[in-house]
Amino acid sequence: MKRVPLGNRGVEVSVFCLGAMNFGTHTDEEMSYRLLDQYAGAGGSFIDTANIYAWWISGFKGGESETLLGHWLRSRSNRAEMFIATKVGIQYSDAEHGLRARQIEAECEKSLTRLGIETIDLYYAHVDDRHTPMEETLEAFDRLVRAGKVRFIGASNFLAWRLEEAHWISQQNGWAEYVGIQQRYTYLRPKPGATFVPQISANEDLLDYCRNRDITLLAYSPLLSGAYTCSDRPFSEQYLGPDGKVRLATLRSVASEAGATLNQVILAWMVQGDPLVIPLVAASTPEQMAENLAALTVELNADQMARLNDATA
Repeated sequence: MKRVPLGNRGVEVSVFCLGAMNFGTHTDEEMSYRLLDQYAGAGGSFIDTANIYAWWISGFKGGESETLLGHWLRSRSNRAEMFIATKVGIQYSDAEHGLRARQIEAECEKSLTRLGIETIDLYYAHVDDRHTPMEETLEAFDRLVRAGKVRFIGASNFLAWRLEEAHWISQQNGWAEYVGIQQRYTYLRPKPGATFVPQISANEDLLDYCRNRDITLLAYSPLLSGAYTCSDRPFSEQYLGPDGKVRLATLRSVASEAGATLNQVILAWMVQGDPLVIPLVAASTPEQMAENLAALTVELNADQMARLNDATA
């Protein structure tokens, strides 16, 4: 699997990141291991989880995904080959919501224990915290980096101006900087005024920021949980905007020309665009994983990329 830069810090990661949100809960251990092995077998090494996954599922309290990943890493003896990302900041179980220093440091220790590792490769602020001084948050992350408990830090669900504020604060203090922003992003564009609180959808402003600040955009929910291909999973109301029909028609046309599925074209469009976007791919079956991985072989030409980008009402 192709590797691409993560920010401008001299590290490269797999061009597809495997989202492990449902591993250990909706997806049982046997299937989770099978999917992890399938991804790793294709050369993938970038795995994304969070401390809260998946507290909202009945019978679980959070931490299950990290725990399963820790068991898998030990069983495969492949920690050195894997790049592990996890997150902090959203309330679950007995953990508070927010990015206070004590919360960040306490949750880091829990995540390290559950994952069974000494260092988190990429540690995200899972959601912006407007009630905590950004200086406190960034200094806490920097302490973890200096202590060797975290290699790189990232942000999720931040607006572009908040990323720039964080960039300036880190620069002024010589602290670790956010190397990536994980945001909701897909081919269809939300209609004007649509919100996904507490999630934030990437927009042209954020794309332009990433392009000019050498910060990597990582896209979660790129395939909208199967809405592009499953008739029983309609698009959410936020995506029923004025250009939706035109963009879907263009997507279908390009998929037909490329001999690919709609999902594969979306993933190829992300990794072949400017800025390059790393999609978080998820799967609950080997067939879904195989479809996602096959997108790595889809090559879109300049005309197809232009049509996809320019499709509008």
